[in-house]
Amino acid sequence: MSLLPPTGSLIPVDAPFSQAQESWLAGFIAGIAAAGKRASGGAPTTTIDVLFGTQTGNAEFLADELVAGAKARGLGGRATALDAVTPEQLAGMSHVLVVTSTYGEGEMPDNAGLFWDAIQASTVPRLEGLQYAVLGLGDTSYDEFCQAGKLLDTRFEQLGATRIHDRVDCDVDYEDPAALWTAAVLDRLAAEAGVQPGATTAVAATGATTAAGGAGASRASRPGAQWNKRNPYPSTLVENRLLSSPRSAKEIRHYEFDLGDSGIEYSAGDALAVVPVNDEVFVGELLEQVGANGSETLDGRPVTEVLRTDREIRTPSKDLIADLVQRAPSSELAAVVSHGDKHELDRWLWGRDVLDLLRDAGPAAPGLDELLPNLRPLQARQYSISSSPLAHPDRIHLTIASVRYGDPHRMYAGVASTFLADRVAPDGTVDVYLQPNASFGVPADPSAPMIMVGPGTGIAPFRGFLHERAVSGATGRNWLFFGDQHRDTDFVYEDELTELQEQGVLDRLDLAFSRDQAEKVYVQTRMLEHAPELYSWLEDGGHLYVCGDASRMAKDVEQALLAVIGSQRGKGEDDAQAYLADMRRGKRYVRDVY
Repeated sequence: MSLLPPTGSLIPVDAPFSQAQESWLAGFIAGIAAAGKRASGGAPTTTIDVLFGTQTGNAEFLADELVAGAKARGLGGRATALDAVTPEQLAGMSHVLVVTSTYGEGEMPDNAGLFWDAIQASTVPRLEGLQYAVLGLGDTSYDEFCQAGKLLDTRFEQLGATRIHDRVDCDVDYEDPAALWTAAVLDRLAAEAGVQPGATTAVAATGATTAAGGAGASRASRPGAQWNKRNPYPSTLVENRLLSSPRSAKEIRHYEFDLGDSGIEYSAGDALAVVPVNDEVFVGELLEQVGANGSETLDGRPVTEVLRTDREIRTPSKDLIADLVQRAPSSELAAVVSHGDKHELDRWLWGRDVLDLLRDAGPAAPGLDELLPNLRPLQARQYSISSSPLAHPDRIHLTIASVRYGDPHRMYAGVASTFLADRVAPDGTVDVYLQPNASFGVPADPSAPMIMVGPGTGIAPFRGFLHERAVSGATGRNWLFFGDQHRDTDFVYEDELTELQEQGVLDRLDLAFSRDQAEKVYVQTRMLEHAPELYSWLEDGGHLYVCGDASRMAKDVEQALLAVIGSQRGKGEDDAQAYLADMRRGKRYVRDVY
């Protein structure tokens, strides 16, 4: 009997497990238990190495859950970032579970890139003695869905490792498929080690993440952890004020959320997930476009409520695009898709929403009943927290740019940013939950220098970092690179930063306002200008953090950093890359980019 389904199975997150799937899972576990090897005397002999690649903390959290689940079953377990493992160490492991997200367009997350480069080398050791399984986290709205997990799964197989369970690729609602995969894998390993699976074997598809092992891990055991994606906390929005000048081309706002009696405890560097509500005016326009009058219901609920709270009605899904191309083959969208050029399609879609695409399809556009299945679930938006619990234990601060663009004929608005800016009444409530990020925080050593690069709203976590160091009395030097378009309209938190300088908390502040002079100046420009001192701070054990735009800024900053290291060491590009790799391994070069 084959115990495994086809490699790389994708469990649809939005649908409950079918009877056939539940039957297969029960049979799978029973078959493994019957065939499992037992160690002498029944003593567990298996140590599971859980290797994670993470960008925002989800994969690390699941890795902790896996370790907790392994220990609850009498197995050994330890969680390690992928970049902290060498190919030689990997070859010495017996059982490896990989949990990884995918960053950007199919890239490895920040703490997995070095590992991936290393195991692609022609000299990498073979892995015939290793058993493994991979869990991928991703987002089906991206073309390269779960690509990092797919690449690692294939490479382990190429190197001779034995797959003990098929890879599962999870969409943004990852909790249920992750819990099912975790239970199946750990129960198999427990059976092979001669350990009787406990009560944690039974995992319902309603699945809290603690179903992975029952013991709970770092995030699950935090105070206030009952507030999560399925059960967000209704926080009172107690402050909403404009930071940028009314004359600015941007609208950057400062928000404060009251934690009340939630019990939520956050750390500087964490993120807050905001559950938005769609604009009812736009909902009305969408209903009118598909010929609905708003009186319709879906599963007993008014369709207007469903569209406001449950569906993504701004960003077109892949399924909707494919459906519209089939329905309207002569549309502009269909013509762009026919070229087969992803970048051309991205350019065409930029700035367009679902309503635009329906209008482009003309009479061939779907009606309401045909449209609804092709709208993705409305997702919470995550924002870097811009406060420290030492300074503000009862509130969480966010720094958010309101997304608005268009012309008098058609204005567009960001779903969550304008929900907060325009549609939450003073002292109104907003559903939120914490998104911990253990990889992004102030240095554990209070004497270590800290260098922060955060243009625009990228300043958010660094405001929290500086408050943290001010209250804690940390002695390490602090250097901030900040910039935006114009100093007189876009210098957010100027008064606070000036005060932190006067207090001796902020030792250096280098500013880059790109459009205040003929030649544009960016934060990476300032880094290159101060290369000797910046390198000196790194040599003194400095930690360098980057927050902000991933597509351009973060890449340009990394190139500038490599140039700084290379110019000061004078040993060539390979040496600079190796120096930066050591910083990554030591968690001294960390990014929070999006």
